[in-house]
Amino acid sequence: MTPRGVVSVGRVLLCFLSICAFMSACVRAADTKTASAMARYISGNFYEKTGDLDRAIQEYKAALKQDYENGRIHLSLGSAYLKKNAIPQAIEELRLASRFDPEAVEPHAILTLLYFSQEDQQAAGREYETALSKAAVLDPSNTAVYKSLGMVHLHNKNYAQAENAFKLILELTPKDAEVLFYLANIYDETGRDELVEDTLKKSLEADPDYAQSLNYLGYLYAEQGRLLAEALKLINKALAQEPDNGAYVDSLGWVYFKQGRVKEAVEVLERAKTLLEDPVIYEHLGDAYFKLKNVPKAIENWEKAAELDPEKKEVRAKLEQHRPRQQ
Repeated sequence: MTPRGVVSVGRVLLCFLSICAFMSACVRAADTKTASAMARYISGNFYEKTGDLDRAIQEYKAALKQDYENGRIHLSLGSAYLKKNAIPQAIEELRLASRFDPEAVEPHAILTLLYFSQEDQQAAGREYETALSKAAVLDPSNTAVYKSLGMVHLHNKNYAQAENAFKLILELTPKDAEVLFYLANIYDETGRDELVEDTLKKSLEADPDYAQSLNYLGYLYAEQGRLLAEALKLINKALAQEPDNGAYVDSLGWVYFKQGRVKEAVEVLERAKTLLEDPVIYEHLGDAYFKLKNVPKAIENWEKAAELDPEKKEVRAKLEQHRPRQQ
């Protein structure tokens, strides 16, 4: 154990190595100003690593007076501010870091975490997408980066960009069940129905136990009212892996409904809504109650579906048709 107040040899070595790495990457000219800036930066880096954040910030600021457009120094100053919980100053320096070093990933990655901590999901999403885009350029063979980028685009409903990202992955690893699942989702969302089933089958060829594709394909068959025995088999296989997945339980209930097993459907869908609050589940449950001629329960569940998703036109139409008229 190292006594208190003594800096270990290992710690000094780590500082030295990081300083060397920085100098080899960032020294751009041998002029006096740059040399002075590097000296102050190295000093700030040392103070930061030994825990003296105030001295580190002082040195970084002095370095920037000599070399204001050095993105790496702004990044280090922003990180030091972040450690002191000086959030506005940290954000300002990280933005300057990205401005003066446009190819850098780190400022955007740190800003992502910072905005998430402030519950600014929109700003965090923008920074995360930018970080992933830059990382993909720096390491074009890294499928994990492309996958994350594709998922961000998909979440933001940027379907063309998401599709491009996922297809790049398939060029590197053609049998990625997860990527094929996401592509099927994109085809579904963009109205290319003829590609959805085939892509889900390819996903299951790559991984016969991939639960999300098992459920998706089973639900697709149920929606289309065909191959219901196969749909039941697929969904039960997904549920064997995740018995408390509300979406999968909903799919099971919907297959029962399509098979005419409406009482069983109600039982399963009632369980699904305890596992996941989702407008589709409530709409399905309303449909099942309506089939059993229990109109009040049907309306109750349709109203909940409409509350969760006011854009659901089909649900609003059912409510307008079957809700009791006020005298």
